[in-house]
Parts: sequence; C-alpha cells; structure tokens
Amino acid sequence: MLVLLPPSETKRPGGEGAPLDVDALALPALRPQRESVIDALIALSADEDEAARVLKLSARRRHEIADNAALRTAATMPAVDRYTGVLFDALDADTLDDAARSWLGAHVGIHSAPFGPVGALDAIPAYRLAAGTSLPGVAPLRRLWAAAVTASLGQANPGFVLDLRSEAYVALGPVPADVASAYVRVVTAGEAGAVRALNHFNKHTKGAFVRALAMSRPEVDDLGDLLEWAHANAWTVRTTDTGDIELVV
Repeated sequence: MLVLLPPSETKRPGGEGAPLDVDALALPALRPQRESVIDALIALSADEDEAARVLKLSARRRHEIADNAALRTAATMPAVDRYTGVLFDALDADTLDDAARSWLGAHVGIHSAPFGPVGALDAIPAYRLAAGTSLPGVAPLRRLWAAAVTASLGQANPGFVLDLRSEAYVALGPVPADVASAYVRVVTAGEAGAVRALNHFNKHTKGAFVRALAMSRPEVDDLGDLLEWAHANAWTVRTTDTGDIELVV
C-alpha cells in the first residue's frame, strides 16, 4: 500500500541533513521536473519583490524567499518532520518508534509542489511553493507534473493507493486508472446524514489515521484489507457510490 499525503504550507526551519540530493528522492523518474522547478525557484529568488508577488508572501513571510534561494545548499530533514500544521501535528512522526517510522518510509508519500511526491523519510530542505502558484520560467505546475507523476506512480506499482491528498495536489498527479485506489473524504455524521468535515478536523483526522496505521503496520493489499483493519481498530470507514471512502468523525 502507498498512502499519499498533502504537504503543509508551514514547515520547520533548518535541519541537520546534507543538502538536497535529487537522485535520492522517491520516484526518481521525476528528476527533470524537479530540476526545472528548483531552478525556477532559485532564479525567482534573485528579485525579492517579484518573488514575494509571485509566491503571495506577506512581509512577515518574506524570509521564505531565502529558503528557495538555498534549495540546493541548505540543510535537510526527513519530509515527514519538515512539515508542520494540523495534519502533521496529529501524525506526530517524531514520537513514533523506529519500526513505525520505517513503515512511514516504506508506505507514505508526501506530495510537494517543487519535488512532486517524496517518501516520508526523504531528506528535503525548507521551501515555499504552493500547488496553485504560477511560477515564471516553467509550465503551469499542473501541466508540468500531472502526467509525469501519474506515470511514475504506475511504474512504482504500489498495488493499492490510499489517497489523502487535497484536490489541488491530486490535480498535480492523479493515481493511474489501472492502479487500485481509494480517495479519502473526512466527514462528520449530522442529523440529516454525513457532511464534509471542517478543514481542521479533516486534517487532524487524516494525520491521526496515518499515525494509527504506522503504529499497527497492517498488511493492506486492497480496500477490503483496509476496511477490515479500520473496523477492527475503532475507525468508522465506509465506501461510497463514487468509489471514494468516507472517514467518519
């Protein structure tokens, strides 16, 4: 099973790892796209005012331009530790034991805008780039990434994909049609039936769900296996007519 997570806008600074090694990232066939976006971000950083405009940065966030300028030289840390925010706070990967973290490394991808999907333990630097940004010097990110990511996911042959990404990141790399997958929607049970969960609960629930998977490390080869594990571990998960699954909170 491959679990796909969205990134977070907020990130931890610094790191103790060696500078970015593009060749060491998951899905190595994505190197041309990664190099293009990295080069474009570094070039954009040479004009701070233009970078702030393109990246839609407030004065308080302008320091993130320097992060982009240093993409090839800055210290790195595992992607799952780099991201902060509600989802990653609930996942709380830093407190997991070695076996659980190894499971994350083998089964979880985080879909970034500059690097595409990376492994949870892949070493990445801090950066600033959102899925919807129109970046000078490269094609629109959806056109740049989508077909290449889909092809790379197919080549990886994950067997079953549990897709917890936001729709913006799904657009940057849909799961191949011939790969079994399930898109997760977090919902709350209201009096008139299920309704979509608010953003905070959506993100928190996804993080907690992946943490539970990492801690128990089930063998999941298909949707049936996932549903069986969820029900045995007090998670309310149900399928829908569209083929998605609803995670009820």
